[in-house]
Amino acid sequence: MKTTTFKVWQGNSDGGELKTYEVEVDQGYVVLDAIHRIQAEQANDLAVRWNCKAGKCGSCSAEVNGSPKLMCMTRIDELPADKPITVEPMRTFPVVKDLVTDVSWNYEVKASIKRFSPKTADHEDGSWDMDQYDVERPQEFRKCIECFLCQDVCHVLRDHQLHDRFAGPRHYVYVANMEMNPIDTGDRVAELREELGIGYCNITKCCTKVCPEGITITDNAIIPLKERVVDQSYDPLARLIKLVKGSGD
Repeated sequence: MKTTTFKVWQGNSDGGELKTYEVEVDQGYVVLDAIHRIQAEQANDLAVRWNCKAGKCGSCSAEVNGSPKLMCMTRIDELPADKPITVEPMRTFPVVKDLVTDVSWNYEVKASIKRFSPKTADHEDGSWDMDQYDVERPQEFRKCIECFLCQDVCHVLRDHQLHDRFAGPRHYVYVANMEMNPIDTGDRVAELREELGIGYCNITKCCTKVCPEGITITDNAIIPLKERVVDQSYDPLARLIKLVKGSGD
């Protein structure tokens, strides 16, 4: 056992402060272990959200030393040992209490997005013909655990608070999963351009860097969607073809 200094933010929507705790940590401890120890031995009313402790539920998202991380997957021995470890709630969302934030806005945005709409099956048994590439391409998007670390790190939400006009990386991954499925008949281009505000993203790739599932959010989801929006909304030839097709219907 060794003693490590933690500075943990405690408070509510009205404000709060970092409180210092000396914690005995053992080999292999993750930040969530230390938070649980503080909760059990020094601050019984410390609020923290967690569930699986295996990096799959996305519940224990927080900011460790200023960076969005899953507490259950952040090993203490991999953090700088010469200064205190700070643990704070995600800054992009309203604080409920201590390390718990209100992430309900994310579910409201998701519910507003046009749903998956499959085309008529290719065969009588209800199956479709698909190329293997089309099967594999969106697979990584389905790994999302909705930890919302990508939302937390995105400067459009974190610094500019444009929640009313920008959906954020998590929802672009959600849309990409449907848009890149050849079975889907939905058209979300106008929605991406207007309500979901994909144009605000300047592809800094910060969302990709913090994703615990290793999803290549920027290159594989956001950029292809931005290209689709530009092609269909601003390319003069594409607009002419669309206009001609529309007049012929």
